[in-house]
Amino acid sequence: MTRDTILEHLNKVNDVTVYSVHDREFMTYGRVVEGYDFSDMISYMEQHTPIPENGNIYLACVPELEAEPAAVLVKDGCYGGMEIQVGYCNGRNTTYNGFEYHKGSEINVAVTDFMLVLGHTWEIKDNTYKVEDAAVFFVEKGTAVEMYQTTLHLSPCRTSDEGFKDIVILPRGTNTPFKRRPEPADQEGKLLLQRNKWVIAHPEREPLIRQGAYPGLLGENKELKYKA
Repeated sequence: MTRDTILEHLNKVNDVTVYSVHDREFMTYGRVVEGYDFSDMISYMEQHTPIPENGNIYLACVPELEAEPAAVLVKDGCYGGMEIQVGYCNGRNTTYNGFEYHKGSEINVAVTDFMLVLGHTWEIKDNTYKVEDAAVFFVEKGTAVEMYQTTLHLSPCRTSDEGFKDIVILPRGTNTPFKRRPEPADQEGKLLLQRNKWVIAHPEREPLIRQGAYPGLLGENKELKYKA
């Protein structure tokens, strides 16, 4: 199916608007990354990385992905020579669950089609965020997007029974455990869950809450549908 056909279907089965990352509505959240050849990374993902039967799997660093020529080009071109990590998130998620943000952009490369639920950090009030303020975007297979550091996000949501596969590029050290979690010096510090990872979780998302995520997502933990 074409991108327009998939978008039309997703909008028909959901009660929220699903935009494309090519729409102008995406401009304050990020940009479509062009000029880089991610085909070898995508091929590796297709051949060597599984989609779990339940939930998601996230690996912050995968040496084989980091060894690809595209990783060096992205490091120099998108991150100005700063050290990066290349990993992936594969899974079957369909719900919002919560949001995270980082100090530094995140690049996602869609190995399969998926949806992203996004928000703005400036809409966080007293460490809470309203579900109704989020926007949903469709990312077509083969598309790379940069999400700015002011963009709230979490796991992609699938658009098929098979699940999703997503290459995740971040400043090195992001989403890795602390040796010792620092004591909060301000309100934002209460959201810090891992290195360079601030999280607002939905109270119903018990796995995140058990990890120590702040239960500040207000409203229904919405589910995105991909079939009638």
